[in-house]
Amino acid sequence: MSPQDKPLVWMHGEIATPPFSENARIEAGYLLRQVQKGVKLSLPQSRPMPSIGTRCHELRIIDENLTWRIIYRIYTDAILILEVFEKKTNKTPKSIINICKQRISRYEADVKNWKK
Repeated sequence: MSPQDKPLVWMHGEIATPPFSENARIEAGYLLRQVQKGVKLSLPQSRPMPSIGTRCHELRIIDENLTWRIIYRIYTDAILILEVFEKKTNKTPKSIINICKQRISRYEADVKNWKK
């Protein structure tokens, strides 16, 4: 990792084999590294998630028989990983959207308290 790369801050989830296949884990790692370097990804790898908040996106990882999603938010100094989950329907579950919003609020409150 270069000094210019933004660190990943994991609020929830992990990318491991299992449950990810080895190829899906490698793809997820590669895409996260691109995000850390400031590369702006677009479909089919990533799409904006304005329902969660500004600067929020989801990585789309196609695995052998399923699809993974990694919800992240881009900050000037970090990439916040909000959720990693297996997506089973076309629409992101409301429970995932709500928990991601809660994690953003908690992170921003923690950063605010840390800077005091």
